[in-house]
Amino acid sequence: MSETKPIAAALWILAAMLILGVIDNFIVVMAEVISVWQMYVVRLCISIPLIFAASLFLRERFLPLRWGAVLLRSTLFASAMLFYFASLAFLPIAQSLAGLFTSPIIVVTITALFLREPIGAFRIGAVIAGFIGTLIVLQVSPRSFSPLVIIPVIGGVLYALNAVITRRMCGGESTSTLLAGTMGMQGVLGLIGISAIAAFGIDEVSGPLAFVTRGWVWPMEGVAALVVAHVLGSIVGVFCLTKAYQLGEASHVAVFEYSIMIFGPAFAWAWFGQSLSLVQMGGVALIIAAGAVIALRSKAG
Repeated sequence: MSETKPIAAALWILAAMLILGVIDNFIVVMAEVISVWQMYVVRLCISIPLIFAASLFLRERFLPLRWGAVLLRSTLFASAMLFYFASLAFLPIAQSLAGLFTSPIIVVTITALFLREPIGAFRIGAVIAGFIGTLIVLQVSPRSFSPLVIIPVIGGVLYALNAVITRRMCGGESTSTLLAGTMGMQGVLGLIGISAIAAFGIDEVSGPLAFVTRGWVWPMEGVAALVVAHVLGSIVGVFCLTKAYQLGEASHVAVFEYSIMIFGPAFAWAWFGQSLSLVQMGGVALIIAAGAVIALRSKAG
């Protein structure tokens, strides 16, 4: 086993979360012009050639060893990101991230209920704290409940299932294979969405939900550069993420992933004036603390 480098790993994961936290704010602007389906198709066209070239340069396997496992994992991951990206059009990024980051809670739940693995009192407490934090950030209450907050949570459920499949069925696959599978499936979902809108004549609604109901838009007035930047940033961000897990202990690296819940909302506040109340900031702190406990206690039980 190669020697771990915790400081280097921490720097790589912080770089990844900074990049991803910044570029996901671009979606608010892109959603005013194109659709999430079109964004997925463009990501496919740009990313696959770059990933293939990178696999040749790095001498990594490009095609899967286990096609079924990679297909299942890619479908779950691409679907999770679909719900997350769609939610960014009408929710503040802090709320979208809170929904997506229910995934560690769900992973622990799946581990306990379905895989029958012991999880211990610390992680049970972390699940409860993380759940409460999520409700606070999403502002879920009987008097002010919006069904739209469920959308990023669905993304979190799918992301959790993807995490379980990745760990148990895709351990022997290369980074290039998994990244290409994700981007490829995003393109497939994008083509399905665009085709369905064209075939059934779905009317575009007004407002942020147009990001989901809008068809193909060409030219991409004013957002073409942002779309390209988002794709390239995603590739670089995932590379940094992968590098971090190669250099550091997984349970320690995972703690730093929660820095995106600071970077993303910070840039949203600076660029778009999105703000959180003190109570919501407390909810974010609960989610970060819960995620840290779950990650650090992943081996201890």
